[in-house]
Amino acid sequence: MNLSQAPLSVPGTKTTCPYCGVGCGVRASLQADGAIAIAGDELHPANKGRLCVKGSALGETVDLDGRLLHPKMRDAGGNLQRVSWDAALDKVAGGLRGIIDRHGPDAVALYVSGQLLTEDYYIANKLMKGYIGSANIDTNSRLCMSSAVAGHKRAFGEDLVPICYDDLEQADMVVLVGSNTAWCHPILFQRIAKARENRPGMKLIVIDPRRTATCELADLHLPVKAGTDVWLFNGLMSFLAHRGARDNAFVDAHTAGLGEALAVADADCADPQEVARICKIDIDDLLAFYQLFADTEKVITAFSMGVNQSSAGTDKVNSIINCHLISGRIGKPGMGPFSITGQPNAMGGREVGGLANMLAAHMDLDNALHRDTVQTFWDSPRIADRPGLKAVDLFNAIEAGRIKAVWIMATNPMVSLPDANVVRRALSQCELVVSSDIIENTDTNAFAHILLPALGWGEKDGTVTNSERRISRQRPFLSAPGEARGDWQVICDVAKRMGYRGFDFAGVHEIFDEHARLSAYRNGPPQIAGNSMRMFNLDGLTGMDKRQFDALQPIQWPATRTTDAQIAGTARLFGDRCYAHPDGKARFVPTPPRGPAHLPDEEFPLVLNTGRVRDQWHTMTRTGKSARLADHVPESFVDMHPQDALRYGVREGSLARISSRWGAMVARVQHSGGIARGSVFVPIHWNNQTASDARVGALVNPVVDPVSGEPEFKHTPVNIEEFGVSWHGFILSRKALTLDAITHWTRIQGRDFARYELAGRNVVNDHSAWARTLLGVHDIDADWLEYEDRTAGVYRAVHIDNDRIDMCLFMSTRPDLPSRAWLAGLFDKEQLEEADRVGLLIGQPIEKGADTGPTVCSCFGVGRNTICNTVREKGLKTVAEVTGCLKAGGNCGSCVPEIKKLLVETHAAETA
Repeated sequence: MNLSQAPLSVPGTKTTCPYCGVGCGVRASLQADGAIAIAGDELHPANKGRLCVKGSALGETVDLDGRLLHPKMRDAGGNLQRVSWDAALDKVAGGLRGIIDRHGPDAVALYVSGQLLTEDYYIANKLMKGYIGSANIDTNSRLCMSSAVAGHKRAFGEDLVPICYDDLEQADMVVLVGSNTAWCHPILFQRIAKARENRPGMKLIVIDPRRTATCELADLHLPVKAGTDVWLFNGLMSFLAHRGARDNAFVDAHTAGLGEALAVADADCADPQEVARICKIDIDDLLAFYQLFADTEKVITAFSMGVNQSSAGTDKVNSIINCHLISGRIGKPGMGPFSITGQPNAMGGREVGGLANMLAAHMDLDNALHRDTVQTFWDSPRIADRPGLKAVDLFNAIEAGRIKAVWIMATNPMVSLPDANVVRRALSQCELVVSSDIIENTDTNAFAHILLPALGWGEKDGTVTNSERRISRQRPFLSAPGEARGDWQVICDVAKRMGYRGFDFAGVHEIFDEHARLSAYRNGPPQIAGNSMRMFNLDGLTGMDKRQFDALQPIQWPATRTTDAQIAGTARLFGDRCYAHPDGKARFVPTPPRGPAHLPDEEFPLVLNTGRVRDQWHTMTRTGKSARLADHVPESFVDMHPQDALRYGVREGSLARISSRWGAMVARVQHSGGIARGSVFVPIHWNNQTASDARVGALVNPVVDPVSGEPEFKHTPVNIEEFGVSWHGFILSRKALTLDAITHWTRIQGRDFARYELAGRNVVNDHSAWARTLLGVHDIDADWLEYEDRTAGVYRAVHIDNDRIDMCLFMSTRPDLPSRAWLAGLFDKEQLEEADRVGLLIGQPIEKGADTGPTVCSCFGVGRNTICNTVREKGLKTVAEVTGCLKAGGNCGSCVPEIKKLLVETHAAETA
């Protein structure tokens, strides 16, 4: 923490983690040395004190390096200049007003984020839909959860998640579909793992084209062909219907539409043999899954991005829900369909109408009564009366010139959107681009005309809602740095400058109160004129003053008041068998199976899947600051089957160019053993700030689900070929370097240094002169060590300053270079020993055990070599024994699958 940013709080401020949708409670405390200590909140129901490694490392990400601290505007030459808030706000308000006056309200747009707090989200939607009068406000949650929203609304009549996290521990079978839960939602995964330890009969089924870390603890893994989920679950529905597992009483009394939905399922998926053939899975495994589902009453089917991020995502969601409806496995403890959200406040954004086709408080744009309800409550001059443009279409409209101004908040669409080069073209020609952000230099901000400094985690005040509908407080424990302001404050200031009333709030507690009151407004029996019944209801949370809001404890909605005026939350929905459709019945939705929009062909024969890695988050503006989070997966990679690599002429450890019809990137080839032939996997996190050419969004096809508008991130046809270079290398340096002249580079944050992975196509004749120029070491008397073997194509150079390593460069014609972990350890030393100097020259440590290897357990900084050596030397057999010796796996547990794999590999090597 930069000490100029003063702490606001007493030790142990209770707040909420800003990463995934689990919504873990966090305690943040200022230490005597100025550091921020992070611990899990033992009393928070979501995590009960546990944190994953990303959450545990939050204290390492709150420094001010790279922060946008003051409003800035571009001058006539395109250079950013610091300006006052008044100047910036006048420019934003005047620019929006002028464009609206000339071209109408649909010529402007807001693109927001699940990183916003609910109060920020609410104000943004109020401005756009109720005052500007356009629904052109969409969110990056469109890219991850909108298929779940659409599926819920079709089945239940409203965007409703039925279960709570406790149900995961009460279930007798948990089915994880399209979710690498062990890495992406590790605290939930550890709750499941602990429940299985306590009840060994509990089953875990994983349905995923990849064999991920999650599969290591599964009883059964179904590696379905990408895009075949609807076939799989339609087949399950047919199986349940015709094998005596249909709950006739429930179906007849509480659902509608079974006939049509079952007819569709039976038409293509009644034969398990055919389903197994289409899904490319073993028939015995398929039937085992179907029979387990039929025989187990308490079943939860939890799904995430692998289901949602598809051109058939909404049908995938409904095919899952159909199976729970036909078997009556919903509305009771330990059972139901469960959407695991990706972002910390994706659910809160949905509550306030954050998507372009929604209104606030779960009301619908296409419902005249709902539009009147919202407009009347807001007393707004107008209300949007038709859906706005969804994310992909929105940026296409900017490129086409139909949208003249866009205000982007807390997101980086240049990296995250599919066919991301469209965003580049759109923003480069847009009349007005405004960006509210905490980081100054991002791929998107390079195109902004106005930059507005926002508050970050640790400074924000408000609420978020997690995957189980639990509202939690995000409380500030740091003062606002520089001139940064809350997003809600900035939006209100712009709205007032545009001449709009209704944006005077003394604080976030007043915004939350308005949000809660709207949820209850005209929310009652439809027999009363003007009413519409909605399950989303925060009536019990209305009327809180600042003190009460500050003290708000985590609570699940619907939140109402009991007869004795106590606030009561709701753990799970549908226990009364009532749904949000007018007749109170749930809907079966016909889901005709269809394949992905684009299939592999001769030019693009492989299928690209994208997703997250364990220790990084989105585009790494936060997690990229933490050295321990960088060690596990330091650079972008393409994971592929070894036979495919042989066929396409790429080698493990080398660089490859991956291309599609929409773009290309470069990544390092790896073989995890978890990828089927014909498929490749690339992570989403790297961007132009962290690598020279690793934006996977540039490749992803822009096809979207016709109902939800969610893009097809899991199925893009690609080609792969060798990315030929003359040499490979890396630099560890205490100072930042400019590497524009290097063909390929990736920047990784170390503890007291930056690490750069390099590859070049240039021929270096004088390595010493070239290295000194690259590293900026021009003093001929500098303490400069170097070694060169021209025959082997090896060169090493080290600059030492006052007996302390300052920077080093290692190069080779081969990609297998010395251990970075060992060299990183040398940067911790205040003075190098003679043995260290010798090791630097020969390219390996002299001292045994100095090379700990690549990080496996980021929580405790335990490397692969350390684990394998300890297993061999002490004869360890179990993960618990490894944890007992090294602590590895003893915190968040997300490395436990990897430790299990290392135990097997180490013992296999010993017996070979």
